[in-house]
Amino acid sequence: MSNSKRDYYEILDVERSATADEIKKAYRKKAMKFHPDKNPDDKAAEDKFKEAAEAYEVLSSSEKKAQYDRFGHGGMNYGAGAGGPNGAGFEDVSDIFENFSDIFGDFFGGGAPGGGSQGGGFSRTSGGGRRRATARPRRGSDLRYHMEVSFKESFEGVKKDINFQSEEDCSKCSGSGMEPGKKPETCGTCNGNGQVIQRQGFFTMATTCPTCGGAGEIVKDPCQKCNGQKRLQKSRKLQVNVPSGVETGSQLRLVQEGDGGHLGGGPGDLYVAVRVLADNRFTREGSNLVAETKISYLQSILGAKITEDSVNSKETIDVPPGTQNGDEIKVKRKGFHSFRGQGVGDLIYRVTVVIPKKLSENESKLLREIAKEKGENVREKPAGWFS
Repeated sequence: MSNSKRDYYEILDVERSATADEIKKAYRKKAMKFHPDKNPDDKAAEDKFKEAAEAYEVLSSSEKKAQYDRFGHGGMNYGAGAGGPNGAGFEDVSDIFENFSDIFGDFFGGGAPGGGSQGGGFSRTSGGGRRRATARPRRGSDLRYHMEVSFKESFEGVKKDINFQSEEDCSKCSGSGMEPGKKPETCGTCNGNGQVIQRQGFFTMATTCPTCGGAGEIVKDPCQKCNGQKRLQKSRKLQVNVPSGVETGSQLRLVQEGDGGHLGGGPGDLYVAVRVLADNRFTREGSNLVAETKISYLQSILGAKITEDSVNSKETIDVPPGTQNGDEIKVKRKGFHSFRGQGVGDLIYRVTVVIPKKLSENESKLLREIAKEKGENVREKPAGWFS
């Protein structure tokens, strides 16, 4: 295909606001139209078939779709291949059938086994979950872990230990699923192809063999350690360095800390999605740290120097004479460090002027004298005013 990529929404003929179901239906329609069995020896149709699959591979994933909506094609990592975290691009039509076997299985009212699983606090987002007829090295799945940090931890940065489960090839059988020294037998259902042919009208559809699960082989002597599953779960503990400035939605990437690769493939990555808990006093606006400060009406009029709490320090702030309710007082470069880029935000105190509900007799007398001097029309002394 051309290096100039068309808009994914344009390829599938859907609006940017399309739902997941609408995107899936649109892809099915395109896949039916440009299916290789319907367009034999038609390179243009095959390219459109791959192009539609590429668009669906991105838009069907909420994470990839959000990244594409924000950054376009420039934000997608095409070099990673369809199995990468940003994935896109299919070189082989068979890869499309395998990755979207649920879609193509639906054409005949059937389905296909899919990869991916979930565990406590994390999930698998991509990588080796489906088996292929030809055993070959595959990259491990990416994992996602959801972490909560306090507001103070997001301000200062923190190191946190996390516990999670990952998969790796069985150490005894090296991912073959067989006892060492044993060999598999060719599957009699698919004759070793890993796929069986189904026909409906002009369509000839290859689907995953139900007997061997696409492996093309039957294991008669399964590995006793992994029960022929090839992979084993492993409990892991890692220390994650959470930098200052993270906010809800920040994502930390730990390279090669995901599932182990299969048959010598490289490991996947671990993505830590951060959620920052709310604070009783402080809020965040961009890189600015924001809080309320209360001052008396006299401090508002005359000005003052007051000491206020920050997240992890004390700050002396200058209240100028004539400060009004709702005014902001900034302390430069005392806010959040930028998580992505340069710079530090400000610490902003929003002023609330506290007006007393009761005055002493002497306070009332002095204020009335000031009002008289300024020619202000004020109420007469009300009963029960003084404390």
